[in-house]
Amino acid sequence: MTDPVVNDPETLAEVEAAFARYERALTGNLIEEMDELFWHHGLTVRLGAGENLYGIEAIRAFRKARPSKGLERALRNTVITSFGKDFATACTEFTREGSDRIGRQTHSWVRFADGWKIVAAHVSLMEGGQ
Repeated sequence: MTDPVVNDPETLAEVEAAFARYERALTGNLIEEMDELFWHHGLTVRLGAGENLYGIEAIRAFRKARPSKGLERALRNTVITSFGKDFATACTEFTREGSDRIGRQTHSWVRFADGWKIVAAHVSLMEGGQ
């Protein structure tokens, strides 16, 4: 096996666009659009700040039940890296107004026939200043 091309400009632009779409859907609580961006499979995983979700149905149930207010956030230190034409990671930190906690988010993205999908996600929080 040869090493994959890292950050092919076209692939990287596609993943950056998918990541931006996810961020708009998340902060706008656009549940259907967020659902479109996740792989519709029982193997999809989202480990959150207070929940562990295994499978798309658990992720959907969480999204429908969570509060729809206070979702705005500021991103920083975002690093998106593509490996070959069909896999990428996106890591970012985020802050929310009125909180000194720093959020961290990681996505694994895979290109499927119907577009880029998140196959695994992790969200965690830490105290500020670290």
